[in-house]
Amino acid sequence: MNELTIENLEICFYEASKAYTKYVGVKIQMEGFEKPEIIINENANFDSKFAYYKKAYNEDLTLKSAFVNIKIIGFTHRNAFEEIEKDLIG
Repeated sequence: MNELTIENLEICFYEASKAYTKYVGVKIQMEGFEKPEIIINENANFDSKFAYYKKAYNEDLTLKSAFVNIKIIGFTHRNAFEEIEKDLIG
């Protein structure tokens, strides 16, 4: 897995878009929750979703303004949910 930075997340979205990959999966850890959540973004939303991540998250993928600690701890692009699950959950 690449280093967890906003630049590498941008590369993930770019590569997924260029390859016409169906989904980008993002793994998010939130304070107070036992397990992280997985957000799956569809190809049609890649541009607007990355624009949101770039605006909302710092260079180290922590949320810029939150009442709790929220951080992106993984990301991948794949054509099936099962592949995202394998990459981000194991």
